[in-house]
Amino acid sequence: MRLTHTFLAVLFTWVGFVSAIVASDQIPAPPQTRPIALIGGTIHTLSGATIEDGILLFENGKITAIGQNVTLPDNTRKIDIRGKHVYPALISANTVIGLTEINAVRATRDFAEVGQINPNVRAEVAINPDSEIIPVTRANGIALALSVPIGGLIAGTSALIMLDGWTWEEMTLKAPVGLHIRWPRMQIVESRYYIRRRSPEEQKKEIEKSLKRIRQAFADARAYWKAKQAEARKGIPYHATDARWEAMIPVLKGDVPVFVHADDILQIQSAIEWATMEKVRLVIVGGYDSWRVADVLREKDIPVIIGGVHRLPFRRWEPYDTPFTLAKKLYDAGVKFCIATGGGPFGAAHERNLPYHAATAAAYGLPREEALKAVTLYPAEILGVADRVGSLEVGKDATLIVTNGDPLEITTRIEMEFIQGREIDLSSRHTQLYTKYKQKYIQKGLLPAEE
Repeated sequence: MRLTHTFLAVLFTWVGFVSAIVASDQIPAPPQTRPIALIGGTIHTLSGATIEDGILLFENGKITAIGQNVTLPDNTRKIDIRGKHVYPALISANTVIGLTEINAVRATRDFAEVGQINPNVRAEVAINPDSEIIPVTRANGIALALSVPIGGLIAGTSALIMLDGWTWEEMTLKAPVGLHIRWPRMQIVESRYYIRRRSPEEQKKEIEKSLKRIRQAFADARAYWKAKQAEARKGIPYHATDARWEAMIPVLKGDVPVFVHADDILQIQSAIEWATMEKVRLVIVGGYDSWRVADVLREKDIPVIIGGVHRLPFRRWEPYDTPFTLAKKLYDAGVKFCIATGGGPFGAAHERNLPYHAATAAAYGLPREEALKAVTLYPAEILGVADRVGSLEVGKDATLIVTNGDPLEITTRIEMEFIQGREIDLSSRHTQLYTKYKQKYIQKGLLPAEE
């Protein structure tokens, strides 16, 4: 009995510790209660003309008017933003935000399930609204993030979340967004430095085994869907529900696209061939070599979510700027694309750097306006939410940022942020530590005292 009490005491202490390290102090914003007008700033709609000295009015979480001569309701809260800029909030299209916190603490990692075939996994139900990573990310203008499961071959479905809210239900803007498949490595590695040191024959067998599992999963899902449809006919027995194949029916119908994570040209070509055969909608995530098959991607209208600009070349003979120029190459080829970060658990804490990925693409040839669209309007289009977010238009959600400059510049500050009309707290663990240690240097006389 004493042992049981000791175990329970340790367990509750551990639970309390984990809860403390993954919880932020920010209070989610309440719903908008009266009209708000941003007056005098430069409004960058990104879907139309830029409006100097403009007014943007929003009410009940929706943009109701944009222009230079806007009639304001009597109870409008007027915010003077002369000299400032208004942009649609940024969208991070490849993250595990909300699904991980500290990689060294297993209890805070909830981005992968056991097994290789898990189409029934739903990212949104595992979101931790109290994650410390969320306020750090949104403080740099990112208000929306696609949270993606990453385990196994078929990892599950992603969800587009708003980075503010009490619960995952409140935070979810759209789910499911896509079914995510981690395409197997197609290249045979014969180098003696290859970490897994398997023969070419063994590698070929493993590749074929993985591809067969993906094909079989879709075949089983189609058979299940057919059996469920047959239930409506008289005399056909009931077919037991299978959560895995049930989750794939929207994909087979064409309502939900398949997001294939693939970088190498052989992976991308294999995925395109497979998607054509299966007649499913395809989105390539990562896409390092996508420019090599740009004509096919354009012809088949397959978008690419670039999995990070700030990375090294894959091959030692490639120019150093190969990843930096990918967006420009896709733009020139007419391929639909957006810019994301590399995703994954190690990148979650650095999602705040998303605008600088776009800035690097702009520095290496992508037109600056296109770079802005690549982290706002274009991800909204690819994720199927362009009717609500991604640009500043009447009728869309009032999900936007007010800045003192170009959001792609490191020196720019996000001064205000709204998600569906709710003004968001821009403090974070980073600002709290800044305030704390600033006081340290004030007390030691190394900084002047604040008045």
